[in-house]
Amino acid sequence: MWNDRRVEDRQLTQELAWRGRTVRWDRIGSGPALVFLHGTPWSSLLWRPIALPMAGRFTVYLWDMPGYGTSSKDPSHAVDLGTQGELFAALLEHWGLDRPHVIAHDFGGAVALRARLLHGARFASLCLVDVVALAPWGSPFFKLVQEHARVFEQLPSAVHRGAVEAYISGASHKGLRVDELRMLVDPWSDEEGQPAFYRQIAQADERFTTEIETQLGRLTEPVHIVWGAEDTWIPADRARRLNDAIPHASVTLIPEAGHLIQLDAPAALSAELTNWMATTDARTEKREAAVPIAE
Repeated sequence: MWNDRRVEDRQLTQELAWRGRTVRWDRIGSGPALVFLHGTPWSSLLWRPIALPMAGRFTVYLWDMPGYGTSSKDPSHAVDLGTQGELFAALLEHWGLDRPHVIAHDFGGAVALRARLLHGARFASLCLVDVVALAPWGSPFFKLVQEHARVFEQLPSAVHRGAVEAYISGASHKGLRVDELRMLVDPWSDEEGQPAFYRQIAQADERFTTEIETQLGRLTEPVHIVWGAEDTWIPADRARRLNDAIPHASVTLIPEAGHLIQLDAPAALSAELTNWMATTDARTEKREAAVPIAE
């Protein structure tokens, strides 16, 4: 349950300064590195209940992208996919991670792919969960906000909150509990969050995925694609198209789950990710053991 008594337990405890931005992050557990990337309009909170149990076997990294969650939301800072991809590559370097396992949701997928294909990041494995990766993407609401972002920023707070609640509710197939909806909407409802919400939509641009679409075949690490079968934000046919672009990838569709798969089907998603990571980590250990040690 998402409730106020657990707020302190959900805080990211560490910071990185990058190009004037403050990036909040945390590291939990021990073992091989496993990094989670959130999407929009979410934050690391969405991954936290699924990520933390995996800290028994992995060193889990959670972070909020600038413009989201508890990271900085300076109006002068770009929050587009190009910027976030550069940042993620820099963040991996800051953490000293050469080949972490990566699990990404929504536009976190594009961020991870750009870091990998354009900015020199390397992964042990990559799991793409209902990701933004292939055009077209962006709802009619996106298009409307992009044309009138400054107008939306000035909406009365109650009207704004109602619009955000309706928008986010549409990402769930089963329907959100009151505490879940509050957890997702509250960060966008204060004086800083309202303009930040519309800024990140205004800066969404398909060119950032089009730029890497033809390079997806360059991925050599194990890739697994997981999709909510009832996703109406990014329909499940994208999973098949993504698999065509990354032929060695495996694909799993999770029934009765929409775009907010972490909340619609948490048990099924956790089982899928746990099984994938166990298989992939064992494969990585076997490959590393087979490499001869230089005398």
